[in-house]
Amino acid sequence: MGRVKARIMDSDAIRRALVRIAHEIVEKNEGASDLALIGIRTRGVPLARRIAKYIAQFEAEPKVGTLDITLYRDDLALRGKDGEPRVKGTDIPFDVDGVKVVLVDDVLYTGRTIRAAMDALMDQGRPAVIQLAVLVDRGHRELPIRADFVGKNVPTSHREVIRVLVEEEDGEDAVLIAER
Repeated sequence: MGRVKARIMDSDAIRRALVRIAHEIVEKNEGASDLALIGIRTRGVPLARRIAKYIAQFEAEPKVGTLDITLYRDDLALRGKDGEPRVKGTDIPFDVDGVKVVLVDDVLYTGRTIRAAMDALMDQGRPAVIQLAVLVDRGHRELPIRADFVGKNVPTSHREVIRVLVEEEDGEDAVLIAER
């Protein structure tokens, strides 16, 4: 990541966005029964856990899982400096068949990560529905994918990078925009 141009969300803004997303998820799904949040590694996982905790404040806490899409990516050969994929593992400790699944990720950009996530999820079973929640939607889609729940829309150029920092991984909560 190049020079940071701006801090577009701080910890309070992230918290407010996730609380709003939690309420929108429950409203759209008419409650939290048969609902599961599955975070896409890496930063989608703590975001999914936080949303589940916010939902638990006013509904039953949804199930939470972790999805590793490494082997489903269409750019696998371009990732990893040594050419070897770094698989961290999927952990979905429940059956996804017939469940309303909300995939959670930090940034929605081209849509390729979400396509890979849907492929990985379908190998786990057949959910009743798959929805998508993202903290930031930056546009520039290459695939016909859209988020059902968005924390913040941030129009960007292809030369810019959105970097989401989460306390659990980075020691702080922030969303930064930088030059590539």
